[in-house]
Amino acid sequence: MSHRPDPVVTTTQGAIRGLHLHDGIAAFLNIPYAAPPHGGGRFAPPEPHTSWNGVRDARMPGPNAPQSERKLGSIDMSPYFGTGWSRGEDYLTVNVWTPAVMRGGLPVMVFVHGGGFVAGSTRSALYDGSAFARDGVVLVTLNYRLGIAGFLDLPEAPANRGLLDVVAALHWVNENIAAFGGAPDNVTLFGQSAGATMVGGVLAAPEAAGLFRRAIVQSGSGLGAFTTEQAARVTAAAAEALGIKPHVDAFAEIPDERLVAAAAKLAGIALETATHRDPMIGLTPFGLVLDTQPAVSVAAGQSSDVDLLVGTNAEEGRLYLVPVDRFSSSTAKDLEETAARSHPNPARLIETYRTTRPDASYGELRSAIMGDALFGVGSRALADAHAGRAGSATFAYEFAWRSHALDGEFGATHTVELPFVFDLTHLPRLHGPAALLGPDRPPADLAADVHRTWVRFARTGDPGWDPYDTERRATMRIDAEWTRVDDPHGRERQAWS
Repeated sequence: MSHRPDPVVTTTQGAIRGLHLHDGIAAFLNIPYAAPPHGGGRFAPPEPHTSWNGVRDARMPGPNAPQSERKLGSIDMSPYFGTGWSRGEDYLTVNVWTPAVMRGGLPVMVFVHGGGFVAGSTRSALYDGSAFARDGVVLVTLNYRLGIAGFLDLPEAPANRGLLDVVAALHWVNENIAAFGGAPDNVTLFGQSAGATMVGGVLAAPEAAGLFRRAIVQSGSGLGAFTTEQAARVTAAAAEALGIKPHVDAFAEIPDERLVAAAAKLAGIALETATHRDPMIGLTPFGLVLDTQPAVSVAAGQSSDVDLLVGTNAEEGRLYLVPVDRFSSSTAKDLEETAARSHPNPARLIETYRTTRPDASYGELRSAIMGDALFGVGSRALADAHAGRAGSATFAYEFAWRSHALDGEFGATHTVELPFVFDLTHLPRLHGPAALLGPDRPPADLAADVHRTWVRFARTGDPGWDPYDTERRATMRIDAEWTRVDDPHGRERQAWS
């Protein structure tokens, strides 16, 4: 068997040596797109990385953003969250997968991971980009600052530093991706969960204009940002937990270990104000901080030249209930409390969901309301906002394939579409009674079809079904059979409006 030499590519900072994998695919791991954020730099805008001499080794995974290990009850989410914090300051990096024979002009896809704004990294098993490279796409994954360093709103520090990192990575892609065979004028930015909400934030950011041509928002929200008033409460609580003043200079003195520990203690802060509800309904105090929601900015014309594919999963909320034994045990009081966190008229909301789901249990109703509060309403608002502007196309989907994990209750929950998008449903860790995809094998062609659809959208701007508009709201329901439906959540949408 002949061994190809590992490929070397020259970036704007210097040369890097990647890894020749198989089937004509090369991977370049742990490439810096910005300087290491340490000390006070953790609370500053991202800066360019210094150049290096010689050839930098890009064949091994690198460090990731400081974070605590995440567990979610009885479900194994390690393929999603990874193994926690891999320490090292030089973690503002990208991984790149590409066909090793550099053809040039290939579509580029840049993925932003999820993890509640406090966890996740490019090291997670679900973000292997080999299938994209196999199919002629240059796939980029990126790390960004998390938790207090990434998203705590601090006086005299730039807001949304994790979002600024994503924009910096897009600049790096724009300057360097041609060397990996990619077309800098055909970049699709996509993300899931917190990463999808970040994509919405980038859509609304004028400084990102021209850096990407298309976007995919998987289970995010165009209405998920905290106001500065809400963020100030989180900052005050973080400063109190650390025994310091709520000022950037004081936070700059605190080591990462203490920042991570403090972030883990901030859940449960009351964030409802006189004018705004908590968009994360208590799940996390971290996220984008914007006084204008991304959907509103998009409705005003921001990113009207970007093609958009936006969607959610059919049973998003189950992830937050089933693995922690709060689904089948849900009571009428639990349902009422969830509705009250989510909506100013909880009784009306519950009645609407009962009407559309007449046989649903309390747990099913609670899950449905949670899923819409966190993802559904904000995704539909983003789709409506974008479709209301001329200049580019909008498409919508709903992923409905049900995992039978955890005694069949896991369902089409949050994150379950990711192995299909990355064509990784074969990974052993995803299968079993307490694994993401459950004990059953998914339909043989579903992963290939979903993955092919994402690639087609990145290549052409058309996933293969009718565009979404604010009258029909055409949506592709993705399951063993793919079905086009019009305005599938019309009754619920009216209740939330």
